[in-house]
Amino acid sequence: MSTSLFSLAFGVGTQNRQGAWLEVFYAQPLLNPAAELVAAVAPLLGYEGGNQAITFTTSQAAQLAEAIKAVDPVQSALLTRLAESSKPLVATLLAEDATLSSTPEAYLKLHLLSHRLVKPHGLSLAGIFPLLPNVAWTSQGAIDLAELAEQQLEARLKGELLEVFSVDKFPKMTDYVVPTGVRIADSARVRLGAYIGEGTTIMHEGFVNFNAGTEGPGMIEGRVSAGVFVGKGSDLGGGCSTMGTLSGGGNIIIKVGEGCLIGANAGIGIPLGDRNTVEAGLYITAGTKVQLLDEQNQLVKVVKARDLAGQTDLLFRRNSVSGAVECKTHKSAIELNEALHAHN
Repeated sequence: MSTSLFSLAFGVGTQNRQGAWLEVFYAQPLLNPAAELVAAVAPLLGYEGGNQAITFTTSQAAQLAEAIKAVDPVQSALLTRLAESSKPLVATLLAEDATLSSTPEAYLKLHLLSHRLVKPHGLSLAGIFPLLPNVAWTSQGAIDLAELAEQQLEARLKGELLEVFSVDKFPKMTDYVVPTGVRIADSARVRLGAYIGEGTTIMHEGFVNFNAGTEGPGMIEGRVSAGVFVGKGSDLGGGCSTMGTLSGGGNIIIKVGEGCLIGANAGIGIPLGDRNTVEAGLYITAGTKVQLLDEQNQLVKVVKARDLAGQTDLLFRRNSVSGAVECKTHKSAIELNEALHAHN
């Protein structure tokens, strides 16, 4: 058995009454763990290779803690704490970044993103949706929807209120990890699996989906959808929609460069280079026809927005008279036109 792993994590989670996993919390997930650590834990877990989620007992947690004390004191201390758990424990070992096959594996990859160990679209998340059960996220943790009504009644009979915050496949990120150096006005609007870079501020109406995020620093006042990664110093205006796509096994990423401004109620369907501005209310798709203007506002060429993807120092706006989408650049339009011809 190889002692080289893509990822390793020890977690504590929630199962329903049939023993199916609802969620898993990994306090200290590891990317590319040391071979010595893997060699020490594998025999105690009965791990023989591949991608596996292995349940273990509190007594095994104590044994694991002792076995790796000299190899990894931090993980040893974590296992010592896990040995006190009244909730089910699981060790998830990923030999490779492959298609997901279990709920603990799915939660590990979401943790790797939110712990900033991997950037959006740096992982295969193929098959994630069927592996994330739709559960009630409550004041008493995750509850299987089939068991919710009974637990609500039990709480009422005790004079308590079981509050349901949401019914969803994804929990909020801050229930699992709070990255350093961030401000999040409404934590319910950031899903586990979001990558929130140092120096990022997310305002009350900002939203960040899983497998998306910000490099930071920057401010998010609008929506960052799955597939979008916002560069440093960018500002996404309130109500803007930056739409990327994640479906099946395919990964399509829309990157927003550094120092960009996407105005209120604006949106993009193409990657932006550095220092781009998209006028408020303007939505640009890949097929949007754009009039390329020179410094005297004279038409040089009509292109599709995809031809401008990744270009720096662009201003996208809509002509208030004709309604046409226009683009100006701090560089000369002739230089940009030549670059487009060379690219084509």
